[in-house]
Amino acid sequence: MAATMAIIPGSVMASMIGGSGLLASMDLLAQRNNQINITTLAIIAGVGILALIGFVLFLLMAKYIGLWIQAKTSNARVSMPSLIGMGFRQVDPRIIVNAKIMATQAGLDISEPNGVTTNRLEAHYLAGGHVMRVIQAIIAAQRARIDLGFDRAVAIDLAGRDCLDAVQTSVNPKVIDCPDSRRSGKDFLSAVAKNGVELKVRARVTVRTNLDQLIGGATEETVIARVGESIVSSIGSSSTHGDVLERPDTISKAVLARGLDAQTAFEIVSIDIADIEVGENIGARLQVDQAEADTRVARANAERRRAEAIAMEQEMKAEVASNQAKLLSAEARVPEAMAAAFRGGRIRVN
Repeated sequence: MAATMAIIPGSVMASMIGGSGLLASMDLLAQRNNQINITTLAIIAGVGILALIGFVLFLLMAKYIGLWIQAKTSNARVSMPSLIGMGFRQVDPRIIVNAKIMATQAGLDISEPNGVTTNRLEAHYLAGGHVMRVIQAIIAAQRARIDLGFDRAVAIDLAGRDCLDAVQTSVNPKVIDCPDSRRSGKDFLSAVAKNGVELKVRARVTVRTNLDQLIGGATEETVIARVGESIVSSIGSSSTHGDVLERPDTISKAVLARGLDAQTAFEIVSIDIADIEVGENIGARLQVDQAEADTRVARANAERRRAEAIAMEQEMKAEVASNQAKLLSAEARVPEAMAAAFRGGRIRVN
């Protein structure tokens, strides 16, 4: 082999060595090209993903940019990530933003952690509460200088009570009829004085909301029932119906003094007798009914005694008939006895 290598010319050996280097260079160049291609593809893929993410973010920002600008210009402190997160949490961002702006413009506390914050509004929305009515109620209470915080308003709303209506009723008391014809179907309360005369009464009760007892307090139906019961009781304790007709205000004052609004969601401001009419004389009618009942009882007793007398008469007649039959039977045996006596010689004819 060495001899063979020795006889190869130097120029040929140089060309062989140069060819091997060229192949190695080509392989190295190919590897570098592959690495460049992979890097290029990775860069392109990364740029595509970033572009996709940027496009999605652009769409989201385009959707919420109007609300964000509205909140930003109103100092409502609602960030863009919060708005985007509301969309994923199925929260209506427009309601939250409008409520936050309303609270900000009204001067409510929107600072963490106890203020009207975005997270607390979202939590109330997700709990099924009425966010706008709660904020409106807090603003109305603040204007009327009524102590109503966010936590308390949320509790009232989630308890099923209309928070805004409660505040409005506290500021502007409302009047409820007693009895309420829409619920009971009756237009008057019927009460009877001691002299038996019926009075038909309709009262009007002015109430305002007691926010301290709104949660767990009794409703309007309880107030109406208590007032109606007290009116009937007060009239029933009056000596005559004339006393009530002469001074109906005594009834309302007596009813108001009983504290009928205890443990209810309302505070009774006044009770006024709106209308009073004289009905039937229940006592006289009862006396007439009693007299008629006594008459029917007496007639029944007399009829019973008459029937007993007739029965006794028939019994006596039957007894007389029986005795007459016995007499006839005895008279029929007299001739037989006389004949037997003649035959036996106990009777002699001179």
